[in-house]
Amino acid sequence: MKKALILFGIFLLVGNYGFSQIKPFRFGLKLAPNFAWVSPDSEGYEKDGASPGFSWGFISDFTLTENYFIGTGFNMNYLSGKINYPDKIEIIEDGDTAQYEGTMKRKYNFRYIEIPVTLKMKTNKFNELQFYGQIGFSAGFKLRAKAEDNFTYKSDGNYQSQSANKDVSEDVTLVKGALLLGGGVEYYLDQSTSLIFGLLYSSGLSNIMKGENNLDSSIQEKALLSHIEITVGVIF
Repeated sequence: MKKALILFGIFLLVGNYGFSQIKPFRFGLKLAPNFAWVSPDSEGYEKDGASPGFSWGFISDFTLTENYFIGTGFNMNYLSGKINYPDKIEIIEDGDTAQYEGTMKRKYNFRYIEIPVTLKMKTNKFNELQFYGQIGFSAGFKLRAKAEDNFTYKSDGNYQSQSANKDVSEDVTLVKGALLLGGGVEYYLDQSTSLIFGLLYSSGLSNIMKGENNLDSSIQEKALLSHIEITVGVIF
């Protein structure tokens, strides 16, 4: 019995010593080019492809166990997305103002501060390499929302177009939520400093719009904002 207790005590001491070698907290920086898209969920609204953007921010890992961590930080995200939809606007021609119906091609340009919280799972090290996967959620807080509009309409039998840039912050919700899925690899430069190369998918969970269609006020604007980013960073 005494031998079993002694062996158990040695096991605990060795385990605690091994875990004590892991830093409880790591902190770093990241840069991430991205591709974002807006997925509308309103009648007559269509997605019009992805647009490039980028993000930068601070990253941190809080140690739970040897291979499990809580990943968080904050990001400055610059995201874009394009949609098409039926619209009606006022246009001044020859000094007269008239309303025209047509098709609006809109490109959104968003700026968010985003706070992610993920469960990060890492493999054991393979020489200088360590692979990881992560899953979690993020909350994004709108700083700016602008639009590049190109409106096409028919006048006197001919198709015309009008372009404009405008602030659409009032038509975009303050907060957006997203599901995060990602993975990548860390390359260790020494015992604690590593370079990070990863891929992250952010799938929009909450509606980002709160306006209504000018042509049909019964149509409420609804859409999700998602993006994929390629993460490059360093963590200490």
